[in-house]
Amino acid sequence: MSAFSLDRARSTRDAQRRLASAPGAVRTGILMRLADLLAERAGEILDANRRDLLAAAEVDLAAPLRDRLKLTEAKLETLHQGVRTLADRADPIGHTVGHTELDQGLVLRQVRSPIGVLLIIFESRPDAVVQIGSLALRTGNGVLLKGGSEARYSNRVLVDCLRSAVAAEGQAPDVVTGVEGRVAAQALLEHDELIDLVIPRGSGDLVRSIQSTTRIPVLGHAEGVCHLYLHADADPEMAARLAVDGKCDYPAACNATETLLVHRDFLQRLGPVVAALSEAGVELRCDPESRRYVPNAVAAGDQDGATEYGDLILAVRTVSGLDEAIEHIHRFGSAHTDAIVSESVEARQRFLTAVDSASVFANASTRFADGFRYGLGAEVGISTGRIHARGPVGIEGLLTTRWLLEGSGQAAGDYGPGKRQFTHRSLPSE
Repeated sequence: MSAFSLDRARSTRDAQRRLASAPGAVRTGILMRLADLLAERAGEILDANRRDLLAAAEVDLAAPLRDRLKLTEAKLETLHQGVRTLADRADPIGHTVGHTELDQGLVLRQVRSPIGVLLIIFESRPDAVVQIGSLALRTGNGVLLKGGSEARYSNRVLVDCLRSAVAAEGQAPDVVTGVEGRVAAQALLEHDELIDLVIPRGSGDLVRSIQSTTRIPVLGHAEGVCHLYLHADADPEMAARLAVDGKCDYPAACNATETLLVHRDFLQRLGPVVAALSEAGVELRCDPESRRYVPNAVAAGDQDGATEYGDLILAVRTVSGLDEAIEHIHRFGSAHTDAIVSESVEARQRFLTAVDSASVFANASTRFADGFRYGLGAEVGISTGRIHARGPVGIEGLLTTRWLLEGSGQAAGDYGPGKRQFTHRSLPSE
């Protein structure tokens, strides 16, 4: 990496430490200013996005990536609302989560603290710039944003909005830094002394490639193979509505439903579900048993039922019951989001308890697995890992803790057998 690029990364580290130590009102002011800029510069943002879409059309960008690339007035309004939600939340930095008196005049506090500098590598979706950037600012983290070249113009204007909002509150704008080019991104992955966490948002291939080429911790998910299971007693109308929403609301999203698991005893009532999905233009790839109930179905191949399509394609698999559905999810799913449709309280509770995924739903669409819908304001991504953060990652997932000890001259050697004893008395947290 060039000396200039390394200097920019070091500048982000310095700016992050300054932002983290600033009063919470400063970070709140930055977010309020960012929300204003998104409204004031909406025309400029959409114009830049149109340039990206025109360029994507010339290179025949894949449909799922093209869908993620497109910004609309509705998407900008959602981003605006998300930033406002974050601005309205209490500042989390320095919040006491543990408070212990070790001895009289010796008090220990465990407080919320930023992780440090985040490297975000994402494909197509320019809205990630605002989602991730605003969460980083709320939590006092620095962020290096490496978007795909297909969103070049959109990313540039959105990064500029973030940097302008930071500068307006007297902070160093390099706390948010745009990164362009694969060479620069690859070089950054070698510098664990400058970057504390990598968050990839994109294809499974992208995530796996990053995980295999860096010592820096990586937070994310490789795939979104999400299931909707129709139990024997499922309401057909509800099943149809949730299947269509899960598959068609945004087929390219990682929380879109990819496999429909159907209890054998529900097959004779599958008609409304099939009709609704067919009307929505969904191609159904069915196993031999379900094909008898699905007109014009496509015979499922070996990978159907274990594939993230990102398109209007849905695998249909027949299962003998709840246990087989859970077993299928654990074997072929990606531990992202899975849902059940059932009138039985017992079946719903069993599913919610037994399915080992980051998000598990009963009688709700898989599309609810989203930081904004969870009330997090936004998300930096969805984690299917089991350490630190899981599911949609919002404010809490971008924070760690520090220990602050205030004494009155005590030494460690003052304590032990025949000496002073620790009280270890819990004190109220804030």
